[in-house]
Amino acid sequence: MKRLIYILLFSLNTITGFATHNRAGEITYNWLGGLTYEIVITTYTKESSPADRCELVIHYGDGDTAVLNRTNGPVNSTSACGSIPNGQSLGNDIKKNIYKGTHTYPGSGIYSLWMEDPNRISGVDNIPNSVDVPFALESKLIINSILGSNSSPQLLNPPIDNACTNVCFYHNPGAFDADGDSLSYSLVTCLGASANPIGGYTLPPTTSTLFIDAVTGDFEWCTPLNQGIYNVAILIEEWRTINGQRFRVGQVLRDLQIDVAGCNNDPPVISNLRDTCVNAGTLLTMTVSAFDINGNSISYSASGGPFILSPAATFNSSTRVFSWPTSCNHVRKQPHLVSFKAVDNGNPSLVDFETVKITVVAPAPQNPTANALGTSIKLSWDKSFCDPTNNKFVGYKIYRKAGTSGWSPAHCETGVPSYTGFSLVGSMPISQGFTIDSTNFTDSNNGMGLIHGENYCYRIVACFLDGAESYASIEVCEQLKNDIPIITNVDVTATDIATGGIKVKWTMPITNTQNFDTLVYPGPYRIELKQSEGFVLGTPSIVATFTANSILNWNDTVFTATNLNTKEKAYSYVIDLYALGGTTYVGSSHVASSVFLSITPADKELAFTWSANVPWTNNNYFIYYETSPGTFTLIDSSLAQQYLKQNLLNGKQYCYYILAKGEYSDTTIVRPLYNRSQVVCATPIDLTPPCPPRIVATPDCDLSQVGLVWNNPNNSCANDVVGYRLYYTPVQGDSYSLLATFSSPHDTTYTYANGLSIAGCYLVTAVDSFANESVNAQSFCVDNCPIYELPNVFTPNGDGVNDFYSSLKPYKYVQDVEMKIYNRWGLLVYETTDPDINWNGKNLETKTMCSDGTYYYTCVVNEIRVTGIKPRYLKGFIQLIHGKDGAPTN
Repeated sequence: MKRLIYILLFSLNTITGFATHNRAGEITYNWLGGLTYEIVITTYTKESSPADRCELVIHYGDGDTAVLNRTNGPVNSTSACGSIPNGQSLGNDIKKNIYKGTHTYPGSGIYSLWMEDPNRISGVDNIPNSVDVPFALESKLIINSILGSNSSPQLLNPPIDNACTNVCFYHNPGAFDADGDSLSYSLVTCLGASANPIGGYTLPPTTSTLFIDAVTGDFEWCTPLNQGIYNVAILIEEWRTINGQRFRVGQVLRDLQIDVAGCNNDPPVISNLRDTCVNAGTLLTMTVSAFDINGNSISYSASGGPFILSPAATFNSSTRVFSWPTSCNHVRKQPHLVSFKAVDNGNPSLVDFETVKITVVAPAPQNPTANALGTSIKLSWDKSFCDPTNNKFVGYKIYRKAGTSGWSPAHCETGVPSYTGFSLVGSMPISQGFTIDSTNFTDSNNGMGLIHGENYCYRIVACFLDGAESYASIEVCEQLKNDIPIITNVDVTATDIATGGIKVKWTMPITNTQNFDTLVYPGPYRIELKQSEGFVLGTPSIVATFTANSILNWNDTVFTATNLNTKEKAYSYVIDLYALGGTTYVGSSHVASSVFLSITPADKELAFTWSANVPWTNNNYFIYYETSPGTFTLIDSSLAQQYLKQNLLNGKQYCYYILAKGEYSDTTIVRPLYNRSQVVCATPIDLTPPCPPRIVATPDCDLSQVGLVWNNPNNSCANDVVGYRLYYTPVQGDSYSLLATFSSPHDTTYTYANGLSIAGCYLVTAVDSFANESVNAQSFCVDNCPIYELPNVFTPNGDGVNDFYSSLKPYKYVQDVEMKIYNRWGLLVYETTDPDINWNGKNLETKTMCSDGTYYYTCVVNEIRVTGIKPRYLKGFIQLIHGKDGAPTN
């Protein structure tokens, strides 16, 4: 609840000018049926302005426009408006104008309804040159058959307010949505020409905060800084939830004007009023009171949705009593809002108002009953009290819990919250053929049958179109007839791969006409105990048969199965009951399995998990540890079916079993029920890889080697690293191969020398004492420093000096070359892929010595790089000098 304070009387500027009259307003709409809507433009104008609008143009958003006549106020036939009403005078130079029209849309779509009228009043401080800025409003109408029909919210509080400097100002548009949609609020820019945001618009200046609550719509301005006139636009969006998904179904923009002045009065203060809930059909009353510190007299009024609905609420301003005879038609998920206003008679007159949320809740379904039928329970109740006209009843929800809950719904607590322990087991939606008169439900646990020995408790809830739920019904409980054997124990007595044992216990039916009727099923009787491997009954085999003439005199209700592989397997059991000497099948118990324990070793710890499929509820588990051969000691307990034992010794064997403690909710069955798992032995082992070292590589191209250094993880993030593995790939991105291994955690350096290439990527992993190797190691890549140069002269004259044209040595990290030499006419005289080249000056084809002169070459040098073989392109000239003209050679 937000306390809203504003000045009642308006003292606005009286500057007049042609067409400077618009103060505030909004566009709303009402669905009339089909695709037809009533459109309503509401404006608040400066009454003294000569620019009075008898009509306004509305843009419907589908390409059509229309002229809407003003519909409120008295008619003055001698005025310029003739037979059109003149609007409603509110005093203080303010006039309220309402324009209405109807429009039929072509189909589904999102339609922008907007109007524009020159101009706003002058002197609006946060709108530059407001006297020349058009006044515009816009709302959006969304037509979608999936979303259903919709009318916009109605804004019950006027958009003209006064504020004081240095006093917090509050406003709420008082939005009421008859469809029960939820509303959200935000501040946006005021609109001008063609309903576009006004350029240069700013929010009003403030000393602290200025915001709007997105849920309640409370606009807070703490505090106005300067006197003046300000306009604020509030966007109100409607939201509707359909099948769990939230959709926007419409929006309205309100343009609010606030006149800030200096004040010498204090507002009255309404005593705190609490939000509340009320059962539909109940008369709700509340008394409003306020206090004025200055001793001023106070008058009271109220507004809100309940005053519009039928039956309507009333408020007696003399007695200050709000009274609302609620009905089922008021049931909805969203609360109804009522704003109470207290006005003092000070100078100026100030107001306080407080908004109360009232949620009308449908009464709980009445007179529920439950009756057991075989392995099902049939529920019945009286039909729902409520079926609202605009928020139709849509069905029931049925909730179940094993055992009584002791829960009673709190005030305003509808439905069945999950914390109560109830689970939804069925629903009866009208969309699937049910009706408000469908008041029977059979719970068969989705066809699997309910459990004998459990006391089942139920609650029923009525549901409505907008998601509202009634209060939950009272709790009604029932259990299946005790007409079959009920297994109580499946207890592992010996753990072995071949000679394991499991003890099975059960109770026999109760012999009376309400449970097991011996007249219907006379003796003698036979029971068969069946067994199968696993947690579910596959193809069971009979492991024991018992007979007796009377159920009452049955002595054999325990059996120990032997020669089982309890070390590796769980076992399940079921008991079949036969009458008339075994010729007539009566029924079977529910399947019950042994508890099966699994333990996963890790570094200095063991992780336990266990499972069981039993008809009773296991509510606690005890962990037993073998302290000496054959002697087990309780060490801990767990409510969940998992447990972690830490701080153990790696390499040491530990043995455990689980003792499950459970019970049926039927208190006539023995409780608690204790059942052991098999004994499991496990040895903690370090399976966690150590963290990887960080490697740094330093290349030395002159020495053709790489110096590698990495850190010892034992000094930071590990504690049992015993060695390392160094990996290498000559090409970045290729697979790594093992380069070297190290058997000491202190070996953290290595020199890699390769005359052909040192380019490549290096990574090192750590290996711990359990041979776990680190992963996700970071690599370090280095590149070669290729060297390859060519001379520009040689003398192939046979003197043994410089007789061959060769690359300058030493060259490094070159795989091969593509060398081509041309004469001055561009003819190829020599080519080779040998990096040494070794041209003797002869023509490659004629084998004759080339003449002295200048020759030209192109050379592609294929360098060995970390990213692969990369070409480098060279070109230049060669001066050949041998003193001859190129005589033939032999």
